[in-house]
Amino acid sequence: MLHDQDLVSVQEVRQKVELAWQAFQAFQSYSQAQVDAIVEAMGAAGRAHARQLAEMAVEETGMGNVEDKIAKNLLNADLLVRRIRGVKTVGILRELAEEKVIEVGVGVGVVAAILPTTNPTSTAIYKSVISLKAGNAVVLSPHPRAKNSTCSTAALMIDAARKAGAPEGIIQCINNPSLDGTNTLMRHPKTGVILSTGGAGIVRAAYSSGTPAFGVGPGNVPVLLDTSYDAADAIAKVVIGKRFDYGTVCSSEQVLVAENSIRGRVLEELKKQNAFLLSDAQRIAVEKTLFTHGTTVRAECVGQSPQKIAQMAGFEIPASASILVAEIGGVGKEHPLSAEKLSPVLAVLFVDSFDAGVDACEKVLRFGGLGHTSGIYTNDDAKVRKFGLRMPSFRVLVNTPSPQGSTGITTSLQP
Repeated sequence: MLHDQDLVSVQEVRQKVELAWQAFQAFQSYSQAQVDAIVEAMGAAGRAHARQLAEMAVEETGMGNVEDKIAKNLLNADLLVRRIRGVKTVGILRELAEEKVIEVGVGVGVVAAILPTTNPTSTAIYKSVISLKAGNAVVLSPHPRAKNSTCSTAALMIDAARKAGAPEGIIQCINNPSLDGTNTLMRHPKTGVILSTGGAGIVRAAYSSGTPAFGVGPGNVPVLLDTSYDAADAIAKVVIGKRFDYGTVCSSEQVLVAENSIRGRVLEELKKQNAFLLSDAQRIAVEKTLFTHGTTVRAECVGQSPQKIAQMAGFEIPASASILVAEIGGVGKEHPLSAEKLSPVLAVLFVDSFDAGVDACEKVLRFGGLGHTSGIYTNDDAKVRKFGLRMPSFRVLVNTPSPQGSTGITTSLQP
């Protein structure tokens, strides 16, 4: 039975999909130059307001920190826009004279963009930019706990696009988000494709909606430190990645795997990076604080500082502590910290050999990050290939912090 709030949300979705569909009809006649001018204007607006939007996101959701959210906003308003500059997406893309083939780029229609609470502004910029670049309209469905910052971002994108000549209604944001509203958006006959970012539930819902969907669910990123690599450099990079936006990026490092022969060195380098090493009692307290129902992260722990998480777990740590680190004895339900933590908490697992490390990393992915991201630090190309071919992950990162590498900041991957 739908309640008043759900009815309002469903009605708003229907209305805004219609408006977006009408705008898409007009947008189909736009040239590549017109589309590109609109995308450039959206990028400029995102860059100009990167700090303001980051502050709004932190204030509304209580997750992450402003400086790192600025970086995420700029990744999408600056680096992404630069990387897709000059890419043909609409009209005739190429003509293969010999084969007598002409390839034409055509939009799919209305994009249903489902947004997370962890990255409410950067994801809004990202999905708006790529939707319009590909000749589509977009309807943004914010997370209810992040609707103000998401819709404020959408308003900036709408204003910039309109001033650059986009048709009225090409970008829409749902002001009254609800589960029923989101389902209506995903199943609407005029929705062409779904871009779903969030937990496993919303991604499954997208895939089972009957509408074509691209989903990004949880990540549980293992990182293998090989004995051939400089431990000081690797640990510094792991800590940079793990502390970024207080662990809200789903490609953030979750379990660092290393050989027992370098255990002392790894722990020493972690201390040098101001990581706080948990005692067994503190580890158990953090497990009980972080998780509910097995390995589901409590919402109030997501994207909090290491100091706040320690305080919630009943102990104090120095203000200088960069992350919390817990040594674990294996992977699976009996080792809760081997799951995704969405916070600046890193698990460390020591094994007897490189091959045992590869096995452990695969187990971590299968325990909760299948298809997402993994990483390795090594100077041995043969080991890179062995690891990369084994890992059931979309991206295998080498010698780089994971959030920065997976998003194209420190690698040549597309942003």
